[in-house]
Amino acid sequence: MQLEFLPQAEDDLETIGDYIAKDSPRKAISLVRELRAQCVKITRSPQGYHRRTAFQENLRSCAYGNYVIFFAEAGHLVQIIRVLHGAMDIEAQFAEKNSAPDENPT
Repeated sequence: MQLEFLPQAEDDLETIGDYIAKDSPRKAISLVRELRAQCVKITRSPQGYHRRTAFQENLRSCAYGNYVIFFAEAGHLVQIIRVLHGAMDIEAQFAEKNSAPDENPT
């Protein structure tokens, strides 16, 4: 399986790292590495993780510490869609993504 991080997931990891780095730059680097390593582990058995179709079709999630990794599998590709802190309003995070403004309002 191949692994791909979508831009929003990359932004999430950067935000997580920046937040943790305020207190401990070393811990921030370590945590982001651990989250990325967990994403690699997901590729070994993506269908073994919890389905989250209420947020998006073909979505699954993996809890890692206080974080939740959201991903989708397509053929031989696992796409990491979001990496969110479990205390966040996850439903709102996905609602924001799916409520893009209409390009052609009537």
